[in-house]
Amino acid sequence: MKLRPEMTGDALTRLKRARGQLNAVIEMMENGEDCRAALTQLAAVSKAIDRAGFKIIASGMRYCDAARQAGEEPEMTEEELEKLFLSLA
Repeated sequence: MKLRPEMTGDALTRLKRARGQLNAVIEMMENGEDCRAALTQLAAVSKAIDRAGFKIIASGMRYCDAARQAGEEPEMTEEELEKLFLSLA
C-alpha cells in the first residue's frame, strides 16, 4: 500500500517533531549534559515514533475498509495490516 498524504499527515508531523527532539538529544550528549534530561527527551522521541507508526496503521485500516465498503479490492489484507501492527509492538 502506498503512503498517501491523507494517510500520513498527522504521522508525518509527529515524525518531524521526533526528529527535532532526537537532534536535541544528540546535542545534549555531545555537550555532556545531564543524562536524566537526555533520557527524558529520548523517551519522548521513542513514544512519538511509536505513535506515528500506529497512526499510519490506523489510517491504512480505514483506507482498506473504505475500499471494501466501495466494493473494491483493498491494497492490503486484514492479515497483512495485522502483521504490520504487531511488528510495532
